[in-house]
Amino acid sequence: MNKPFANESQPLLGHDRPAKIDFWTSFKVTMLSSRFNVLLVFVPLAILASLSNASAPWVFSLNFLAIIPLAKLLGFATEEIALRCGSTLSALLNATFGNAVELILGMVALKEGLIRVVQASCLGSILSNLLLVLGFCFLLGGASRSEQSFNITAAQTSSSLLALTTLSLLVPAAFSATAETEEDAVVGVLNLSHGTALILMLVYILFLFFQLKTHSHLYEDEEDDDELPSTSLFFSCLTLVVVAAVVSVHAEFLVGAIEGVVLSWGIDETFVGIILLPIVGNAAEHVSAVTFAMKNKMNLSVGIAVSSSLQIGLFVTPALVITGWAIGQPMTLFFDDFETVILFASVLIVNYLIQDGRSNWLEGILLLSSYAIVSLAFYCHPTGTGGGAGHS
Repeated sequence: MNKPFANESQPLLGHDRPAKIDFWTSFKVTMLSSRFNVLLVFVPLAILASLSNASAPWVFSLNFLAIIPLAKLLGFATEEIALRCGSTLSALLNATFGNAVELILGMVALKEGLIRVVQASCLGSILSNLLLVLGFCFLLGGASRSEQSFNITAAQTSSSLLALTTLSLLVPAAFSATAETEEDAVVGVLNLSHGTALILMLVYILFLFFQLKTHSHLYEDEEDDDELPSTSLFFSCLTLVVVAAVVSVHAEFLVGAIEGVVLSWGIDETFVGIILLPIVGNAAEHVSAVTFAMKNKMNLSVGIAVSSSLQIGLFVTPALVITGWAIGQPMTLFFDDFETVILFASVLIVNYLIQDGRSNWLEGILLLSSYAIVSLAFYCHPTGTGGGAGHS
C-alpha cells in the first residue's frame, strides 16, 4: 500500500525525469521488482483450476496465492506513477489504489451478498496491521537494539483516528441494542451507517490535508526523496489497469469458493474474512514494513502499519458501505459485540505501546500474543451476528 507521504515542497507534477524508458526495460524492471513475483506462476494455475471446476479448497488456495503477487504489482505500479507526480497527486493515487485489492475483494463479495465476509475482511485488515505487522516490526526491529524510536506525534494522531474508527462501530452496536423494536433497529442502523460512512470519508480527506499541508513535516519520508521512476509512465498505467482487471477475475473465483471452503475445512466464513483474506492484499506490504523496522527506519515502518489500518477504517470500509447503499446491499457498520470489543481492546493496547514514541522487542511479543489470542478466539467463536441492517 502506501508509505507516509513526503514533504509538500514538491511541485504538483514532480521533478524533471530522465530520458524515456522503453517498454521492454519497464517490463524487466517490473518483473524483477519483488521476490513475490515468483508467485505469478499461480495466476494461470488458478484460472485453469477455476474454469475446470476443481474442488473449492483448490480454487480458493490457488487464487489466494495468485492475488498476493498481483497486489504487490499494483503497489509497485502506483508508486512508479506517484514518483512522476508531486505529493498531492501521489496522495490521491495512494488513497485510491493503496487498498485496491481490499476494495475489489470487498465489492465482489458485496455483489454476492456476503456482507459478513466483507465486514470481517475490513476488521481483519485493521487487526492484522495493528497487532501482527506492528508486532513483527517491534520484535524484529528491536531484536538487535535495546529500543527504537519513532515520531510520537504522527503515531498518536493516527491512533486518535483509529479511536474514531472504533467509535463508528460502537455507536451502531449501541443503537441496535437500545432500539425499541426490530424494525427501528434495522432502519436506524442502516441510515446511521450511511451517514457515518460519509463523515469518515470526509475525515480521511481532511487527514490527507493534515499530512500534506499543515503538518507535512511530521510525515517526511526517511527514504531518498530524489528517487526516480524506473518504468515508463505508459507501462505503469498499463500495468495498473491490467493487473486490477486480473485481480477482479481472481477475486470472483476466490469469493465463489468461500462457501465450499467453509464446508470443506470446517471453519466459519467470519474466520476466512478476519484471518485469511487480509493476508491476500497485504502480505507484500507487511514484509516491507518489517524490512524498514530491521533497518531502523521506524517512522516508515510504523507509518505503513498504522496508515494501512487508517485507510481501511476511514476509506475502504466507508466506501464499501456506500457501494452497498448504491447497489441495494444492506452493508452497515454494525458489527457484533464480540468483534467490536476486540477492535476496541486492540486499539487500546496499541495506544498504550506507542504513546512514548519508543519500542522494543518485548512490546512486539505483546502485540503478536494479542493477535494469536484474537485469531484463536475467532477460530473458536460461533458465527457472528453482525452484518447487514439486521441484528440479533
